[in-house]
Amino acid sequence: MVICPGGGYSGLSVDEGEGYAKWLTENGVTAFVLKYRLSKNGYHHPAMLQDATRALRTVRANAEKWHLDPQKIGIMGSSAGGHLASTLLTHFDAGNPEASDPIDRVSSRPDLGILCYAVITMGPNTEPGTKNNLLGKDPSPDLIDFLSNEKHVTKETPPVFIWHTWEDRGVRVENSLNFAKALREKCVPFDLHIYQNGGHGIGLGGGGQKPEILHPWTQDCLYWLRAQGFIK
Repeated sequence: MVICPGGGYSGLSVDEGEGYAKWLTENGVTAFVLKYRLSKNGYHHPAMLQDATRALRTVRANAEKWHLDPQKIGIMGSSAGGHLASTLLTHFDAGNPEASDPIDRVSSRPDLGILCYAVITMGPNTEPGTKNNLLGKDPSPDLIDFLSNEKHVTKETPPVFIWHTWEDRGVRVENSLNFAKALREKCVPFDLHIYQNGGHGIGLGGGGQKPEILHPWTQDCLYWLRAQGFIK
């Protein structure tokens, strides 16, 4: 699993990076945390998508050496990292067989995706700070449309696990609802979970007096991963 931490495209959340990686590893999934380029260092689109694309290709190209299944490589992200993950889920390519770099010859299509309270759209339901960090000031309508990922779901989009909370005030739940609607319209399998309670950025849900107690989405996600044949 390639993990895209959240952080509004200006930072990278440790909990949504290393925390997810540890949890996945404990449950039989090899995890890679992507440190993609950020707006605070002067980067905007397409740098972030280029990094996610390269990361997934790198894992797939090295699957045999790293004892991985090249047909079981997923992408996961929270918040702005969820936007990056959903961008690759809808903007992948088959690779260039003529490329001199062997990594560029392989497909960047994830085999599945996990989206945690993800930003999906750059339209009215987006998070303004994330949008500005990704696109800069005064982006063109075409660029806004291109990165409103609910508009780019096709029948080739991989299966997706989506979860959000009704209480989330950082990223509107409509992002997840509209993406699920787009998947449904294209007959792409998905699991959608909307939990009533929980603010933005809750991650695995641990913390407080009982950090060992994880949010129910973690068990729901593992159930789904098993149903996909992704883990035993």
